[in-house]
Amino acid sequence: MAVPSRAPAAIIDIGSNSVRLVVYASRGRVPVPIFNEKVLAGLGAGLKETGALGDEAQHLALEALARFRLLIRHMGVHSTRVVATAAVRDASNGPAFVRAIAKAGFACEVLSAEDEARLAGEGVLSAFPQADGIVGDLGGGSLELVELRSGAVGRGISLPLGVLRIKASENGEKRALAALRSALEESGLGRRGRGRPFYMVGGSWRALARIDMIASHYPLPITHNYQLAPKRVADLRKGLGSADPRWSRAIAPARLATSPQAAMLLALIARELEPSELIVSSFGIREGLLYDDLEPGTRELDPLIEAARDAGGAERRFGEHGDVLDAWIADAFDDAPAMRRLRLAACLLADVAWQANADFRADRGVEMAMHGNWVGVDAAGRVAIAQALSSNFGRDRLPDPALERLCPPDVLERARSWGLAIRLAQRLCGGVGRALGGTGLRLERRTIWLEANAKQGPLIGDAVRRRLERLAQALGKEAGVRLT
Repeated sequence: MAVPSRAPAAIIDIGSNSVRLVVYASRGRVPVPIFNEKVLAGLGAGLKETGALGDEAQHLALEALARFRLLIRHMGVHSTRVVATAAVRDASNGPAFVRAIAKAGFACEVLSAEDEARLAGEGVLSAFPQADGIVGDLGGGSLELVELRSGAVGRGISLPLGVLRIKASENGEKRALAALRSALEESGLGRRGRGRPFYMVGGSWRALARIDMIASHYPLPITHNYQLAPKRVADLRKGLGSADPRWSRAIAPARLATSPQAAMLLALIARELEPSELIVSSFGIREGLLYDDLEPGTRELDPLIEAARDAGGAERRFGEHGDVLDAWIADAFDDAPAMRRLRLAACLLADVAWQANADFRADRGVEMAMHGNWVGVDAAGRVAIAQALSSNFGRDRLPDPALERLCPPDVLERARSWGLAIRLAQRLCGGVGRALGGTGLRLERRTIWLEANAKQGPLIGDAVRRRLERLAQALGKEAGVRLT
């Protein structure tokens, strides 16, 4: 029987450091986690010395799997995929451990090094459809590198440079550098990756990004799509010598413990590849597994728009009308494609705060834009959507000036005008999209016109006129009403 695409789906990732269960709301274009738990089993610890998985680590992992099996049954999960990576793949007793997993009730797929790299690339493409560069997935047991070009994943490579396998010492760095240089040269990734973006996948590198965010007083707590200047890595690495108490409040102890190794590897990559930028991706192998199973048409959907459509639809009053709103205000704005998708996202979220107290609707809209589980959008884009929603809900300025500094002033002003136009449309139609039929917004040389046919003319009351005046003022135009 076919599994419903909207049914919960689970991925269990058996890695070198942790065994993690993530349950997603569905297998749609944008996987939304509804449960996430990991157990630090440490399967990769000691693997270099013994070549085998430790008994205690296996016991912890199997205990976690027994718990996970019960949880997913109670959650009504329809499909579960279990994968193991470098530690199980490389261990002499890996096959025996896979058989033990089968006795625990799961069919476990041991990913090859090539598949592990490819799926990390697929995960990044899921979040960054236009990604073009090199993906680096750093785990406890290995480092996978793979090229992305023109929306496709190239052939990947795997290096035994996981944070549990190397030491952040002078000798450790020399060995890691030799292995990295050899792999980059043999695979051609060194030549093809130079001067292009490098996408950082894995919890160890996200921890480094979090440390940099704390040090730079970055106003957003979201690591996905955080961009780190390559020249910053050396300073970041030096700073790890003096622990900041704020780190322990934001980063798990196990991640902090391996931060020196992660920083060392990132510094070596920055030196060898000379990337144009370092971009953090919270999407990796698990999301790559889901993305890999999607139909081609679904893969091509815009992840930001689909996520906004789902979030906005859940909060709507009278039915989904975000697309109608966007089409209605479009004639007032000559926006480039990148701006149009942000405008559409804001329109899809236009009803997201109606259930809140009127005094807090703007705060709710800003919170949704800034802290929502969005992919396919950078910090500036989040701020633009936040500004549009804030204006839509009656507040022209964002609550924190630090947020405004993340977005170019001209984009911020345009987003403010989008919000005023959405606010006008919402008052005109009362939140019912079909009521916009027979009306329109037209921008002419000096005037922004609100047009309506005779049947819809009575919708244009005093409150609507006031909002039209406010929009005209923001656009530097005069306001006019025209009945047709």
